[in-house]
Order: sequence, then C-alpha cells, then structure tokens
Amino acid sequence: MRRDHRPYFIKKLWFKLLKLYVNHFLKPQLESLGKNSYIVKPWYIEVFGGPVTIGDNITLLASSDKKTRLTVWSDKKDISGIVIGDHVLISPGVRISAASQIIISDNCMIASNAYITDSDWHGIYDRSLPPDVAHPVKLENNVWIGDSAIICKGVTIGENSIIGAGAVVSSNIPPNSIAVGNPAKVIKTLDPNRKITTRKDRFGDINLINMNLELQEKELLKGNTVMGWLRNLIMPMNSD
Repeated sequence: MRRDHRPYFIKKLWFKLLKLYVNHFLKPQLESLGKNSYIVKPWYIEVFGGPVTIGDNITLLASSDKKTRLTVWSDKKDISGIVIGDHVLISPGVRISAASQIIISDNCMIASNAYITDSDWHGIYDRSLPPDVAHPVKLENNVWIGDSAIICKGVTIGENSIIGAGAVVSSNIPPNSIAVGNPAKVIKTLDPNRKITTRKDRFGDINLINMNLELQEKELLKGNTVMGWLRNLIMPMNSD
C-alpha cells in the first residue's frame, strides 16, 4: 500500500469536499439520510427513483469499477421503496432494486456485488411488461450477506443470520442461521448462548471514534509537506 503523502490540512479539506458533494448531489436524491454517514466515493453511488430512506451511522462504499446502485422502479404511489436502518454497511458493487419494499434493518452488513430484489421485473408469460405484484424483502437486524450473494423476491432473513458468498436465497432463512449454496440451505445454527457484537456495539460512540481517528491521522501524516505531496503526485517513486 502506498503511503499517504497529503498534509493533514489537505486531507481535512478533502473530507469537507466529500461532505459537500454528499449534501448537494447525493442527499437530495434520497428521502432522508441520517446523521454521521460515512460515504466513500459518493460520485460512484447511483440512485434511481424513490423513495430511498437511509438511517444514522451508515457506511456506504463505492468505487469506479464497482458502482453501488439503489433503484426503486414502480408506477405505484405510497410504496416504501428501499429502507435502510442504522449502522448498516454496504460495500462496493451492491445493487438493491425495489418495485415495492426492501427493508435492510439495523447493523446489517452487505458484502461486495450482492444483489437484492423484490421482483422478477418481467412477467413470466407476458415478458413485455413487469409483473403486477412485487414481493417485499426484509433483512432483519444484524444480518450479514456474503460477497456476490443474491437475495430473491419475497425473502425474509432472520436476525443475526449469515448468507455465504455466492448463495442464491429464494426462501426464508430463520434467525441465527448460516446458509450457503444455490438454492441456499441452512448448514449451521449459531450458539444462542454466545453474545454477538454488532456494528452499533463497536462503533456506537461516534464522538470517541472521531476523536481517536483524528489523533491517528495527525500522527500518520505528521511531517508531510505540500511540496512533498505535489512531488509524489507528479513524480512518484518506488519508495513512496
């Protein structure tokens, strides 16, 4: 990993510009965006339609090769659309597509390239039109979706459950389960006597986390200069 050559004040300015972009370009596309959001490369997050509601302390990630897409496509009024709770992690390349209702409850984690949908998007017999009915999807609290998993219409995944990488979930998964495969099957039940540490448990005190991060950043970037940073941009060396 290449060292960060930016002076501390440059990095602070960069984060202010990111926040400005979120507030002026991303947030207006949402029904609501909660406090303390951490959004990386927001220009690679695509929102189509609405409503899309996002809670507090969200971690929302995207990259140039893995855009994150939140899509609500329906001609019906008064639908819930996409509802994302507090302390949720959404990784690059995730696609969430709702025709009616997809609920991502608190503390859920969704790994890269996962796909969640509440509709087939085309009729079975009349494929020129979308189906008349969508089937809501719900991820209950603290669900973990693995890389490239697919969550199909009408599915509820119970609290604390884990869906393995590449799994295709076409039926309900009970709480405290580990499910893998295509179609996904439960292969293990979590120990009910063991406490599960959630993202809220780990990252709940935002003020303390921010203070510690600021101290770490200052120490990490100590001694960096504007000239050194510019030199690294124009003429990077192997030692960088």
